[in-house]
Amino acid sequence: MNNWSVYLLRCADGSLYCGVTNDLKKRLKTHNAGKASKFTRGRLPVKLAAVSGGLSKSEAMRHEYRIKRLPKSEKRRAVRSA
Repeated sequence: MNNWSVYLLRCADGSLYCGVTNDLKKRLKTHNAGKASKFTRGRLPVKLAAVSGGLSKSEAMRHEYRIKRLPKSEKRRAVRSA
């Protein structure tokens, strides 16, 4: 099924977080509740900066891996163009 998404969150301190989910609303709510990842827990609140949906789980995970390997400047450029 192609209902997976790769998302970028902008944290309160301006940093970006990349993740994968099959339920974006629920995952965003979990992040803002401080129960999702250690990275975002100390940088609340978070806002959705960019999303790429309609992917299979393996496609989404590969896309996330590529994004996480990008330099910070490239991630910011991706958010601006989204």
